[in-house]
Amino acid sequence: MEKETARIEAFSDGVFAIAVTLLVLELHVPAFDVGKKPAMLLTELKAEWPGYIAFVISFFSIFIIWVNHHKVFKQIYRRDTGLMFANGLVLFLVSLVSYPSALLARFYLSESKQVSVTIYTGLFLLINIAFNLLWYQAVKGKDLLRPGINEQAIKQLRDNFLYGFPTYLAAFIISFFFPDAAILICILLWVFWAISSKKINFTDKTDHPNPK
Repeated sequence: MEKETARIEAFSDGVFAIAVTLLVLELHVPAFDVGKKPAMLLTELKAEWPGYIAFVISFFSIFIIWVNHHKVFKQIYRRDTGLMFANGLVLFLVSLVSYPSALLARFYLSESKQVSVTIYTGLFLLINIAFNLLWYQAVKGKDLLRPGINEQAIKQLRDNFLYGFPTYLAAFIISFFFPDAAILICILLWVFWAISSKKINFTDKTDHPNPK
């Protein structure tokens, strides 16, 4: 079967690349008088640590989303309107990640810390819902999936994404009371996905690869 999703994947990769690039723009050079001592510059750079943390966790969150997006589209050979709009929703939300990241960097050390973390975790909750919708659109009739994908792999991938909804929801709710704990929950979820995604076997047991 000829794969019909090449243009969708190419467009998606471009959006992911732009989303990651936008994160870098939020790393600001401190306002520093060049006539001051070098130690003062180091102090100013240390004061910007929330921005560095926001960049790192946002970069790797987008990277993990891209990895899982790639794994999903390796299993999709055909496209329809529902799939394209579901994918568009994922890309729309991913393109917004730089904004809550900037809020996190700017307000994490202020009294608005809780609000910035709540917005941050809320966006990733929406991204997870969109990703589950994308996979639902892909598997609901199984006409869009590649031949040979086994039922166990479909279930494993679905469950892998579904774990994210209650986890992100918990992080979102907890962010109102314990912002630091909410961020930690998100990070642990990303680590879980990074480890668990490679354990999914998409090959049917009846498949026998060519030994050559």
